[in-house]
Amino acid sequence: MSDPFLNTHPSLTAPATGGFAVTPSDVAALSTVCRALYVGGGGHLAVRMLSGETLTLPDVPSGSLLPLRVSHVLATGTAATGLVALY
Repeated sequence: MSDPFLNTHPSLTAPATGGFAVTPSDVAALSTVCRALYVGGGGHLAVRMLSGETLTLPDVPSGSLLPLRVSHVLATGTAATGLVALY
């Protein structure tokens, strides 16, 4: 398959090139720091940002795409479901 963007440098404003389903955990880090989180089912979302800060985002709507660089999605405080990390 042809990729006309093969030799361009990826940036944080470029589209994601990979992703994986997220299982929230208070201990385990994501396998890759993400550039965005997709929230399939709305609810509170507790994350540890790349900077180390822990935040809880209340009442995130279903279908949200959040441009967050996070290392962890925490089980405690997260009610949102259908989470996908994009990188």
